[in-house]
Amino acid sequence: MRRLALIALVALAFTAGCKRRDKIVVQPTEEEGQALASVVRVADPRMAPQLISGFHDVEQNSWRWTKSKFTVAIRPPSGAATKGAKLELKFSLPDAVFTKVGAVTLSAKIGTTELPAMKFPKPGECTYSVEVPATLLNADSVKVEFTLDKFLAAGAAEQRELGVVVSTVGFEAK
Repeated sequence: MRRLALIALVALAFTAGCKRRDKIVVQPTEEEGQALASVVRVADPRMAPQLISGFHDVEQNSWRWTKSKFTVAIRPPSGAATKGAKLELKFSLPDAVFTKVGAVTLSAKIGTTELPAMKFPKPGECTYSVEVPATLLNADSVKVEFTLDKFLAAGAAEQRELGVVVSTVGFEAK
């Protein structure tokens, strides 16, 4: 009988301790990772996993040099799978690159689909902006591959291959 009373007392103690009055809030953990962004600020360390290839380290806490080919993963904005979206890459074509190679043409592709190329005939702040059809934006993540026709080869100005200086890349909803 004592044994039964002891078991009942232990069970009562456990059940009394299980009643929580505070609300449990479920939040993503570091292990789960963060959802992909629709606009990638290349200097933000949380967005670094979206920079798949062709990007150098962050400089001055605001931008990154690219190589001649660079790839980024971007989340299409809400409704893009039916309406499409605009792809925008904001970058600078530095004088140091321009004086050696001249005008630069930037092209992009999603999967096997080539997007329109744009020529940038002078140095300074630039924006590559093209419409992307809805048929290319029906996934949770879209890999965009950019290619420059001219760049500074490694060893020409420094040890790294240098293309353009990128600050942001992403999709704008229609």
